[in-house]
Amino acid sequence: MTNPSIPLQITVTTIGERLDKHLAEALPSYSRAQLQHWIKAGQIRVNETTDVKAGTKPRPGDIITVDFPVEEDFRPQPEDIPLAVLYEDDDLAVIEKPAGLVVHPGAGNPSGTLVNALLSLYPQMQSLDDDENLEEGRAGIVHRLDKDTSGLIVVAKHKDALTHLMEQFRERTVEKTYIALLERVPRTLSGIVDAPITRDPKNRQKMSVMARGRSAITEFAVTDHNFPGGQVLVTLTPRTGRTHQIRVHMAFIGCPIVGDTVYGMRRGMMGLGRQFLHAAGLSFDQPTTGERLSFTSPLPPDLTALLDKLREKA
Repeated sequence: MTNPSIPLQITVTTIGERLDKHLAEALPSYSRAQLQHWIKAGQIRVNETTDVKAGTKPRPGDIITVDFPVEEDFRPQPEDIPLAVLYEDDDLAVIEKPAGLVVHPGAGNPSGTLVNALLSLYPQMQSLDDDENLEEGRAGIVHRLDKDTSGLIVVAKHKDALTHLMEQFRERTVEKTYIALLERVPRTLSGIVDAPITRDPKNRQKMSVMARGRSAITEFAVTDHNFPGGQVLVTLTPRTGRTHQIRVHMAFIGCPIVGDTVYGMRRGMMGLGRQFLHAAGLSFDQPTTGERLSFTSPLPPDLTALLDKLREKA
């Protein structure tokens, strides 16, 4: 359980800063939106008063007290959510995740996730969530895909398989291939983006390329650039696994992914409703036999429909 309150001393170096900005710097594990919600809910006090707003500018010497909400024990529950299982054995399953499905429960998504569906399909995975040495609420999840990214994801059915698969990801022996439609043609038809990524200090819901970030490497190759609107289809191979890596790297080289309203140029969704990003290929070693397993996933109907529409205009 979290401590009920933590007093934070504001120093002269923070003079003139908004209350929510100061809190974001003092409590980096919480989003600015979450902190602003606490301010509105009266869970943030300045000199024992809750009559404050996100834009309030505390003065040096003021005491900020954060009344954290009491954290309840959380156990994701099985839910009968249909899943497309491409492959399974005693150790693992390979799922074709649809766009719109969140991978694991979290703030704003307590249920209706891939984890909830997996617990219904494979009840034995509940033991993974009960293991105090594993991350709570993420039973069997080896790696992640963004909510609006479709495609292949491997999940483990028991702890030994989970440990083995996670080690493969750490050693970078897992091969992942993505297909994306970019808003612009890159300067070269193939290349490598080697740019460190960290959380954006101005918006903690986003990631950003910054020198102090963690190493991030993405290879790309253009496969089709005959679109009248200037878009380009690419295959991408991430050599590291940072949050939002592909989306951030493509935006960094000036070629954001079509439909990406977070990192894109906001030119419209082209009727898509999500970013054009699909996890199309996945290869790894089977944990028990050591056999190399490889899987492919075709583009889903919404993405193929957009490509057909664009090609009709050519």
